[in-house]
Amino acid sequence: MWSGGDFRFEAVLLMQLSVIIVNYNVKHFLEQCLCSVQKAIAGMAGEVIVVDNNSTDKSMEYLVPRFPAVRFIANNENGGFAKACNQGLNLSTGKYILFLNPDTIVPEDCFEQCIRFFEQKPDAGAVGIKMIDGSGRFLKESKRAFPSPMTSLFKLFGLSKLFPHSKTFSRYHLGHLNENENNEIDVLAGAFMMIKKEVLDKVGSFDETFFMYGEDVDLSYRIQNAGYKNYYFAGSSIIHFKGESTRKGSMNYVRMFYNAMSIFVRKHYGGSRAGVFNFLIHLAIWFRAGLTTIGSFIRRIGVPLIDAGLIFLSFWVVKNIWSHYIRSDIQYESRLLWIAFPAYTIFYLITAYYAGLYDRWYKRSELVRSSVIATIVLLAAYALLPEQYRFSRAIILFGALLAFVLISVLRWILIQTAVLNSNNDKSDHLTTIIAGTPDEYEQTLQLMKDAGLDKRVLGRLAIDTSDTTAIDYWKNLPKLVSFIPFKEVVFCAGKLSYADILCEINQLPQGILARIHAIGSGSIVGSDSKDTSGEAVSKENGYKLADPYNRRLKRLVDVSVSVLGLLTFPVQLFIVKKPVFFFRHCVQVLVAQKTWIGYAIEEKNLPQLRSAVIACNGVPVSAAPQLPKESLQMVDYWYARDYEPSADLKLLWKTYRKLGG
Repeated sequence: MWSGGDFRFEAVLLMQLSVIIVNYNVKHFLEQCLCSVQKAIAGMAGEVIVVDNNSTDKSMEYLVPRFPAVRFIANNENGGFAKACNQGLNLSTGKYILFLNPDTIVPEDCFEQCIRFFEQKPDAGAVGIKMIDGSGRFLKESKRAFPSPMTSLFKLFGLSKLFPHSKTFSRYHLGHLNENENNEIDVLAGAFMMIKKEVLDKVGSFDETFFMYGEDVDLSYRIQNAGYKNYYFAGSSIIHFKGESTRKGSMNYVRMFYNAMSIFVRKHYGGSRAGVFNFLIHLAIWFRAGLTTIGSFIRRIGVPLIDAGLIFLSFWVVKNIWSHYIRSDIQYESRLLWIAFPAYTIFYLITAYYAGLYDRWYKRSELVRSSVIATIVLLAAYALLPEQYRFSRAIILFGALLAFVLISVLRWILIQTAVLNSNNDKSDHLTTIIAGTPDEYEQTLQLMKDAGLDKRVLGRLAIDTSDTTAIDYWKNLPKLVSFIPFKEVVFCAGKLSYADILCEINQLPQGILARIHAIGSGSIVGSDSKDTSGEAVSKENGYKLADPYNRRLKRLVDVSVSVLGLLTFPVQLFIVKKPVFFFRHCVQVLVAQKTWIGYAIEEKNLPQLRSAVIACNGVPVSAAPQLPKESLQMVDYWYARDYEPSADLKLLWKTYRKLGG
């Protein structure tokens, strides 16, 4: 390697583009992003700098060995987007600087076209680009205006949505400008900002006062104030998997957005204008905060509470109908209403929780499963109830049926109002086809097999018209929907270019999901729309222990065994070795400090578990290892991959006397 000072100086002068990416816990999206960036930068003198803001998903361990040509900077804390961008900028040497989000995919000619556009527009200081989501829909945040009191109010109160092409009401996203035409705009999106280095030297870099949100608005404002123009470039496009809407549902977004706008106003708008602006923005933000608070409450706490009310109401209504119109000769005591019905309601809620009804996505199958299980158990336990709490089984049956109907209607309303997200068609019956060469198909199929998703793959789409071994030619995708029941397409970025993939995603029929897999990478990424966060498929998906449903059941096993152990502790004095330690373990497991069955050694690359009492090979963790470390790692891997709650119960029974250590 040359190390002379003259050579380094010449290299700095010749560097055309520096790509700066800030990462925080999106390693698989960044992997796919870097694969596309490397292709796009291959024909020019360029460099890629990744600044990691103290990710907890082992991003650096995963990515550094895979991308030796990329310069990685690992921070020990998350200092915010602006500060991390400035770190990368201080190390960059390119004539042009591109600040790029990690959850993006760029076509091969993207950078060259943007630089060519710069050369055609001498007055250009910065260039943004047309962005689409993972389903090919245009992202409005690709072009924006500077905030003003009325513009911000129209956006925050939703008028921009009602009049998306109005020059007045939709000015925030410049809805009156054609998304397919180049235009001079005010604000560039921080997901893709290409700026001349000489402009940054003149106006300064990102203002680190902005932790997140607003830093792109501030920099765009300063670039324009310095006499340069900001342009929206429609001659190329990129995929941005996580659109702006993925963040709107949280109070954190509302608070940070307000703080960013407030900082911007105080910094750039003076006098009474700033005061009025701040007052109006504050008013609108509190209005949105109220809506967000209600939505958050319903999602996190309100849904189970409303469900409880509907279940209780259903039993009460059915009981009254039954006693007044069907069995009027029987009078039920009032304490039935205040003891039995609340107990049944709590039992239904617990069953619903462990069935997954309160997970991030709503699936009708989970509601059906929880209702059926709870009803069957209650009917079966009916004979065990004390005489004073017994009544007609029909009340249980029809009460459960009415509760199912009412909760189904509630879920429909919450989905229609975007308070909840539906996942009915997404995972239960998803079928996939893979577009790639035979070798690319085998690699992708193996990755899906490792993720436990290979059984939903229907077959392959050929890349060449001469390939007759596939289902069909990939360009015929829109026509295939009518006679092949697929819901998802995985595009292999290998022989297929990213430019071709982006073009095809734009033409996919509605309801067909797109995924991208760079050949040689360890993940598949995609998102269904700008309103949902992106999702990644990797080997990590293949661990059954990572499934929230299985983790809930594992916790249920832990709690049940601990409670049983504590209730029968006097008996355990004569059965379990080291009963005092067994008692302590019961308490530790109950308060979630430990788990009964877990890994034999500390594992970093497997789904996280609390420290275990008994290792998954049946040996107390406190005992000396009986196998080499490599063997224990393999045992732990099998445990995480093939986890079944019944296996924990069997092992607990087998090692019962050793539970004290």
